[in-house]
Amino acid sequence: MNPKKTILPFGLWPSPLSPTLISAAVRLNDVQWAPGRELLVWSQSQGGRTSLWAREGNDAPWNLSADQNPAGGIGYGGGDFCAGPDGVAFADRDGALYYSPYTRGLPRALTPRFGRCASPVFTPDGQHILYVHTYENHDVLAITDLNGKGWPRIFAQGADFYMQPTFSPDGKTVAWVEWDHPNMPWDEARLMLGILDPSGERLTEMQVLDGGDGVPTFQPAFSPDGQTLAYLANRGEWDELVLADLPSLTKRMPVKGRFLLPPAWVQGQRTLAWHPDGRSIFFIINFNGTLSLKKLELSSGHFRTVQTGQFTHLSQISVSAGGQLALLAESPQLAPRVIILDGTHQLTAARSRTDTLPAEDLPDPVDFSWQSSDGVRVHGLYFPPTSSRFTAEGIPPAVIYVHGGPTSQVFRDYNLDAAFFTSRGYAYFAVNYRGSSGYGRSYRQALYRNWGSLDLQDTIEGTRALIQQGLADRSRLAIKGSSAGGFTVLNALVHFPGFFRAAICSYGISNLFTMEADPPKFESHYNASLLGPLPEAAPNYREWSAIFHAAQIRDPLAIFQGSEDPVVPVEQAESIVRALQSNHVPHVYRLYEGEGHGFRKAENLKDYYQTVESFLKQYLIFSSPVEKEQHTQ
Repeated sequence: MNPKKTILPFGLWPSPLSPTLISAAVRLNDVQWAPGRELLVWSQSQGGRTSLWAREGNDAPWNLSADQNPAGGIGYGGGDFCAGPDGVAFADRDGALYYSPYTRGLPRALTPRFGRCASPVFTPDGQHILYVHTYENHDVLAITDLNGKGWPRIFAQGADFYMQPTFSPDGKTVAWVEWDHPNMPWDEARLMLGILDPSGERLTEMQVLDGGDGVPTFQPAFSPDGQTLAYLANRGEWDELVLADLPSLTKRMPVKGRFLLPPAWVQGQRTLAWHPDGRSIFFIINFNGTLSLKKLELSSGHFRTVQTGQFTHLSQISVSAGGQLALLAESPQLAPRVIILDGTHQLTAARSRTDTLPAEDLPDPVDFSWQSSDGVRVHGLYFPPTSSRFTAEGIPPAVIYVHGGPTSQVFRDYNLDAAFFTSRGYAYFAVNYRGSSGYGRSYRQALYRNWGSLDLQDTIEGTRALIQQGLADRSRLAIKGSSAGGFTVLNALVHFPGFFRAAICSYGISNLFTMEADPPKFESHYNASLLGPLPEAAPNYREWSAIFHAAQIRDPLAIFQGSEDPVVPVEQAESIVRALQSNHVPHVYRLYEGEGHGFRKAENLKDYYQTVESFLKQYLIFSSPVEKEQHTQ
């Protein structure tokens, strides 16, 4: 025990991370170099609004988006913008595609405001923009000219979904990824290659280069000379980097192993990039939640680690014409920022406003794994109580966090949600249950036909392992999750009443049957993979729909919901709230007006964390020992 620290009970430590500070945090979304110049463009969000910024050399950054609100509107978002030679193209929340010149002129609309747009990409001559467009659940690749005078034209159609279009350097070839129902893009997706006519606006030939038949493909990237197409594919347990020689269409796989595809929940993800000399490729790998940067030398086939300092989470790699790398970088104790790697030098181009928090008040998670009762090694991250000023005696209360997706993963990144609790004297345990990405294809697909069962089993058994090692107080446990994580939270209360003292559920799924009535297009067939197709799997849907077993819930529950959530409708929350009211179960309900699938407005984020803090104090910290003992019987 550190004698310089003040002893206070767990859960009552004054924290520098206030709800107000969290609500004011800046989120960095993407970063790109403008082609042919050393001009950097990045996207950042705060309080529900997104803005684009540019910086050239040592000049002060300037705003490119004015009063617009850039945001890719396909599926779960992403693919907000593309940096062109003379300006940036971006999708806006109003449904139109915009262009903003680097000369600090105002953005102008290139397309009408209908449907939603994402993933714009310039033709090499900068005169046209290809992008993903959706309207009334019909997805296409569309193209428009930079003047925005004509109606956008359909470039490719016929598939259910599209992402990641990209042009060859000479503008004569285009590649993209597409897939169809009932697949998700991480299960099966085709890499398409098309030849353009002299106008550069229409396809004359089109073929499947790779993918399909259970093989997903991801992120095509042309070499600087246009002769090779690099991309990612998965044909087995782990992913591979593929290099396709375009003249001969032969393929080689110079990198195999723990090269892991990020699940394509959003558009615009980038994990690889060519060096401008064409002799090497940079790529990001994932090892147990730590993301690192590698460089592959094509002549030798060898790759090495690129030093990025203490950063443990890297994303959105981009390489300039001069060979400078730009990435989004963060670690558990280093706030997100845009970094530039120039040989041996590392520069910061932009950073989050939360960078003022002392590292001593931010948790450094450790890997925590355990053997499941059916013999599988399951994974998670343990965030210990952390404070520069306070300590406590005994075993801490713990918040057990269940991520969403369920095809997601908790990384070793800058986790303000975890820090909010650990800086107050709680342990925070994030469960990467079977179904999570990052641990191989078998681990992820183990949840198929087992959703509700394995995620819950792994959460409970992981928590028990934590207790056995003295890392969490068994009488002071809370469970927390959103979306699919909220689904697991509700099932934990149904099937393991009394195991947790309190629960926090944000936009969680309570009725699988009604979710099937009008699901989002992107995941409209996902439940069939996770639970089985209806009507044959109806017993599974009923067993894991908490609303049918709500009478078994007796533990205090805080529920949070956005009024305009297109993924998990309001009724999913309010049906559970009505059941809690009827059964006289202690609960809190917050319905946030104007919020969707996740909370972005500063006032709502502030209220959320204030409510959660008060709720946990009431049921985990201030309840009497007698109540605790009775509750855990």
